[in-house]
Amino acid sequence: MTGGQILILICVLGFPIWSVAASVIAWKQSRRRKAAETAVSAMEERYRPIVNEEAEVQRLREVANSVSLDISNLRASYSEKKAVFDRLAKEVAIFDEKLAFAEMGVYEPHFDYTDSEQYKQAVLENRETQKRMVSNKTAAVANTEWTVSGSKAKGQTMNNRNVKLALRAFNNECDAAVANVRWNNANAMEKRIVNARQQIDNLNATNDIRITDEYLRQKLIELQLTHEYREKLKAEREERAEMARAAREEQKFLRDMERAEEEEAKYQKLLDKAKTDASKAAADQIGAYNEKILMLEKDLADAHAKFERAQAMAEKTRSGYVYIISNIGSFGEEVVKIGLTRRLDPADRVRELGDASVPFVFDTHAIIYSDDAPALERALHNEFQKTRINAQNFRKEFFRVSIDQVEQAVTRLAPGAPFFKDVEAQEYRETLARRNAMLAAVEPPELVAFPAMI
Repeated sequence: MTGGQILILICVLGFPIWSVAASVIAWKQSRRRKAAETAVSAMEERYRPIVNEEAEVQRLREVANSVSLDISNLRASYSEKKAVFDRLAKEVAIFDEKLAFAEMGVYEPHFDYTDSEQYKQAVLENRETQKRMVSNKTAAVANTEWTVSGSKAKGQTMNNRNVKLALRAFNNECDAAVANVRWNNANAMEKRIVNARQQIDNLNATNDIRITDEYLRQKLIELQLTHEYREKLKAEREERAEMARAAREEQKFLRDMERAEEEEAKYQKLLDKAKTDASKAAADQIGAYNEKILMLEKDLADAHAKFERAQAMAEKTRSGYVYIISNIGSFGEEVVKIGLTRRLDPADRVRELGDASVPFVFDTHAIIYSDDAPALERALHNEFQKTRINAQNFRKEFFRVSIDQVEQAVTRLAPGAPFFKDVEAQEYRETLARRNAMLAAVEPPELVAFPAMI
């Protein structure tokens, strides 16, 4: 029913018009007021969380403070764990045998002894010095006098045992480093000894026991002396091997010359005797003696020629040495040179090839003696003909082939010949180390991918 219909009904029923109008107006106002109250209630309900501005600001501040605290804790935890990671990475690097030694730097010799005996004597003297330090209790010291159950004597006994344990642990680490030191990890082993001393001192910090600086220095000297002693022994062995090879070849040539000389003297003696007998022989025997003299003269000429060949054996015989060498610093990986030399010392040829014409010296994989060296060289060349680098000039005897393939060919063509697969390339790797050191001095490389902080 509409408002007009209600008004007509009221009039029909006899109510005063002014009263009716007032009632309608009051009714409408009541409806509007209720609608407004409903809308206000809905708005208050919708925006109830931010009605109290100060309360909302305080809540947001608390949230911000909580987030900021979480971030600070995360950063602190990250920094702490990254410090541990960096420390462990350095420690692992010292023990990582696969680590490129160039990252650890090039070892520089500390001593200049002329032969291995002097190095050996120096090592023995160093070890005697260490023994005296241990006996005099200057290798490790306990700076605090403890009492155990009120007894200083028991405290001293405890200190002595802890010092022995510290020295035993440190000596074991040093012995392991000395036993495994080589030319490409000497610096890493020095750091290993220094690191071992630091860790043992940290573990004994509560007991106030430490390894002395002088004992650490003596251990480092032992490591350096032992390493250089082994390098000197290696050089002396190579020198002795070369001298032995040269001596064997010289003796072989001398024996051949002596036998040829003896044979020539024998025929000369027989010829002289035949001529003497011919001068005394009867006329009917002259013909036989002349034939004998001609035969002896021929034999003498052959013996003389044999003697001359023996004198120039290195130049006139087919015997010689086939060498297989590589130079990764100059030519890269999987490139070998297969050549022949008749020199008394074939290593001279290898050293000559590694002179100023190439950046680095060659590594020798095999030097094979053969009575028919040209045939062996030709067989190896034919084996790798398809991999020859210079297919135009066959005097350039370089082939792009792996060391394993060359070893297999040598095993098949020259059974029993020694072959060395390792490519030391010492000069090349030390050059890389120096270059890396110079670059690091200008701009240190980023060792890990983690940022310094977050």
